[in-house]
Amino acid sequence: QVQLVESGGGLVQAGGSLTLSCAASGSISNINTMAWYRRGPGKQRELVAAITTDGATNYADSVKGRFTISRDNDKNTVYLQMNSLKPEDTAVYYCAADKRGALGLREYDSWGQGTQVTVSS
Repeated sequence: QVQLVESGGGLVQAGGSLTLSCAASGSISNINTMAWYRRGPGKQRELVAAITTDGATNYADSVKGRFTISRDNDKNTVYLQMNSLKPEDTAVYYCAADKRGALGLREYDSWGQGTQVTVSS
């Protein structure tokens, strides 16, 4: 099994920045694609960004140019750098991991507990 622990959430003013981290442990050899999802108040969960072991990435249109996903394979950690934050970015952000090396996955093997990001106007 893979355990994922997110950190770095918090309260920030609009226009500010935050960096989320997700550390993986356990059966890390089963990890290939890692991703960040979010669920805003009254909204469905949505993909924010994903990254494969090889570094290929994709992003939701709403965050392109503002968010950057990266990973440190030696540390088994994935990051989400969030800049120019907007109130509509307010959500619980979840880390996910899967053994398949592909972008656009609809399901992931493992999920973290989530970290709250609140952007005030």
